[in-house]
Amino acid sequence: MSTNTTIPTLDGQTTFPAYVSRPQGTPRGAIIVVQEVFGVEKGIMKKADDWAARGYLAVAPDVFWRQEPGVELDADVPEQFQKAIGLMMGHDFNLGIQDIEATIHWIRREQGVAKVGLVGFCMGGKIAYMAATRTDVDASVGYYGVGIDEMLGESHAIAKALMLHIPTADGFVTPDKQRIMHDGLDPNPHCTLHDYEGLDHGFAAEVGTRRDEAGATLADQRTADFFAQHVG
Repeated sequence: MSTNTTIPTLDGQTTFPAYVSRPQGTPRGAIIVVQEVFGVEKGIMKKADDWAARGYLAVAPDVFWRQEPGVELDADVPEQFQKAIGLMMGHDFNLGIQDIEATIHWIRREQGVAKVGLVGFCMGGKIAYMAATRTDVDASVGYYGVGIDEMLGESHAIAKALMLHIPTADGFVTPDKQRIMHDGLDPNPHCTLHDYEGLDHGFAAEVGTRRDEAGATLADQRTADFFAQHVG
């Protein structure tokens, strides 16, 4: 299991696992890293470690802990990919966003870090949008988020900065859905949407065959600049 910390649930009845990577010295802020459907695997741990290297306290909660704690799957293995999709389909997003809120509380109250950003990938990209609409996180970034087009009725609640990275050839988010996202969010002054022409879902993955180096580098630099502005 890759996790190394437990965080109390919002109701205080139990705890859930998370991978925490700490910077040297006092954190400049905190970044919550929300997994894809493959769990807190080595790619997500690398992303957390990279944020810690930039001076942030990085926390990657285990989103699937209620179904199968500690799951780590490989996107390039078809059977594991299908299992990951099944876990996402069985995930209670409304309950899960409470775990994100609990993580924010833990960072601020137990770790003493006031400013908190959140970055999520795929399923985590949807969770990043939900965090922007349902929590008081200071800034959120979503990479190739799925299902955001179906949740635009919540966009009026976005009160802090939100950035979305949208690959135009995303096999899970069709051009029609991308257009709906732009139409719904472009007028919102809190929202910044970046399109990546010709790139597919998962282009910023740290491991495996899906990564596009140029696209990932551009998106990650935009994200780093965004958090430097809004988190610290």
